[in-house]
Amino acid sequence: MPDPLSPQESLLNLPDPKEADRLDDEVQRAQEQLLALKRQQEQIERQKRELEELSRKQTELEEGRADLMEKLTRAIVVIDRETQETQRRYEQLQTTRESFQRHLGILDTINPKAWDKAALPRELSRSLGELDEARVEYEKGRSRLNAQAAAQMVEPDSAATVEAGGFEAEPQNFAYWLKAGLAFTLPLTVAAFLIFIALVLLATAR
Repeated sequence: MPDPLSPQESLLNLPDPKEADRLDDEVQRAQEQLLALKRQQEQIERQKRELEELSRKQTELEEGRADLMEKLTRAIVVIDRETQETQRRYEQLQTTRESFQRHLGILDTINPKAWDKAALPRELSRSLGELDEARVEYEKGRSRLNAQAAAQMVEPDSAATVEAGGFEAEPQNFAYWLKAGLAFTLPLTVAAFLIFIALVLLATAR
């Protein structure tokens, strides 16, 4: 059994207060370093998230910018084409309107009641010519307008599409016109043949 230490020897084995303070200081510094490293790590993580967010926004900006620029470019091309077509359409409408307005004014000035009897045939011929010219111009303008419209804009002239009997003319085939021609010429042929026979008989009687 070892001998118990004397009080003096016990004092000699006690830790040095300065050494304990030094160890405490080292522990404190280590904790502070760990805390600083933790803060630095948190800062690095925060910067990483910020950089990732900036990268995402930059990618979104570049892709959205390229996509919208392409759409805007195509839209401008379509608008330019539609503008040109609209301008051409407007000029066509304006020209047709001026023509219709001119013929309307001409027809409006026709007043058969004011014609002199001596000039009646001449005035009738002139007015009918103006009426035919206006009708032709109307049909041309109507065809141009309706060709460009989704639905019929101007109705056809009834005089241009309806026969004298009031029925709309329909296209007929060759057999129809052959029969009609025979029907028209057969009476004349028979009459000419009868006249020829009569002349022959008269010549024979002499």
